[in-house]
Amino acid sequence: MDLKTPLSERDVRRLKVGDVIYLSGIIFTSRDKAHSRVVHDNETLPIDAKGLAVYHCGPIVRKDGKRWNIISAGPTTSSRLEDMESDFIRSTGIRMIIGKGGMGERTTKACMEYGVVYCSFTGGASLIGADCIKRVVDVFWLDMGIPEAVWVFEVSRFGPLVVSIDSKGNNLYEDVKRRARTQV
Repeated sequence: MDLKTPLSERDVRRLKVGDVIYLSGIIFTSRDKAHSRVVHDNETLPIDAKGLAVYHCGPIVRKDGKRWNIISAGPTTSSRLEDMESDFIRSTGIRMIIGKGGMGERTTKACMEYGVVYCSFTGGASLIGADCIKRVVDVFWLDMGIPEAVWVFEVSRFGPLVVSIDSKGNNLYEDVKRRARTQV
């Protein structure tokens, strides 16, 4: 399924765990330090994130003159952001989270409440991710370092992304853990 940002709540609420999507439009990165600035320091995100997807990613970039080139853009482990993600969702208006490794109960509840999904992007697919990035639209908060800065990308058919937490409270990662525990 192909989707384009900005995403509407209706678009997102139609998605269910296991759906495979490709995303085009504008997405942005945010990791630990940027999340903390928004959630703990009450700084306003330097872009209007309503309807966008946040990508848990610390890209590898090279600057050629005035232009940034993305060398590698693989996902980072999302669970590190679990304690901040629900507040980040509430304060930014995002509709999608992209990362790897899943997220927990607080994020699942926020996805239900605000109409958001968490999508998994394959770890180790950093070159595929970079290929889907058509250009760097902007970059903010470089004072935190290149991996932690907020990168704004224009992407084309970014994916494949697997919906791993939907807006109905289904969490693929938690379901697998529950099943694994009952089989031991």
